Amino acid sequence: MTYDECVKGLGSDKKFYAKSRFAVCNGASFLQTWTRNGQPVGTIAQNSRTITFQYYFTDFTTAGTTGAPAMPITTKADIPQSWPSGARYTRGGTMPGTKTFTQLKAQRTFKETVTAKPGQGSGSADLLFAVYEPAISYTPPAPWKLSGALGGKLFMLAPRWDAASYLANSTGGGTPAKKGAATFSYVPTLTYSAKAGAAERGVAQHISTAFTVPQDTKPYMSAKKVPGQSAKDPLHRLVNKTRKDDNRKAAVKQCKRYWGAKYTQGGKLECDEYPFATTYEGAAEADHDSEAKKFNFSVKPIPAAENLAGGNILRSFYAKNRIIDGMDDGFLVKIRS
Repeated sequence: MTYDECVKGLGSDKKFYAKSRFAVCNGASFLQTWTRNGQPVGTIAQNSRTITFQYYFTDFTTAGTTGAPAMPITTKADIPQSWPSGARYTRGGTMPGTKTFTQLKAQRTFKETVTAKPGQGSGSADLLFAVYEPAISYTPPAPWKLSGALGGKLFMLAPRWDAASYLANSTGGGTPAKKGAATFSYVPTLTYSAKAGAAERGVAQHISTAFTVPQDTKPYMSAKKVPGQSAKDPLHRLVNKTRKDDNRKAAVKQCKRYWGAKYTQGGKLECDEYPFATTYEGAAEADHDSEAKKFNFSVKPIPAAENLAGGNILRSFYAKNRIIDGMDDGFLVKIRS
């Protein structure tokens, strides 16, 4: 993410902007007798375990006679917590420590890098989460005094590292110490198009109906409300083959129930299911989770080519966003019409 993209994304009132799971930024301004604005931008190179935090100091202004030019400004970033605890990080870059107002105005930007080696996380995916907390403080030089806050902490999405075997760079290209990659803990959105001519149109139209008029979907369930529509109720990726097969079998069973054994019309149609068979919320969820609502899913025969296109988009989405199996990760679905 560039500085200009960050500024545009933040606008005049946002404190945080996420371009993707690999590029996020935030901003804060501090107003006293003078004004200063510090913005850290976090970016991650493809298949890298190193996160680069680029700091920008802009809009330095003073009004009247002040001690601003000689005012010391301290920039630092802590990692106060990790899950699992005890993780170790390699940190580098050009963090300036303490510089004067005049020095930072001239320097304008600097960076810090944070790298976590694999083998420190939990589970088969080697998951590691952390809190990265930038902070800025300043002290007026004697004999000057200032009222109000003398700095503050800036919010940044939690960094996450993994080394899942089903995601890119699972071997580190032959270098085990580099396997896996980093992302930011951000709930991404899978977008399907329902517009005429869209390869996945049938899938998109099916999901749109499940979102907006669930009572018109099959199988019937009076209180049906499929997940994936809000951050409070996301979808979760599933990689276990047996359970994915269970989801598909449960979906096909309902397609046959409502449209007959020959619903495919000789292979022209396929049974499309939502939530996807590759999610924990799929059609067989209630068979594996006693607290799940039975029939809280939708099936519909759609053209085979459109079903294939939708599946390809979903697989690409999983890979590009490094979606992890299980409840520690999630995603949403949006339909463009």
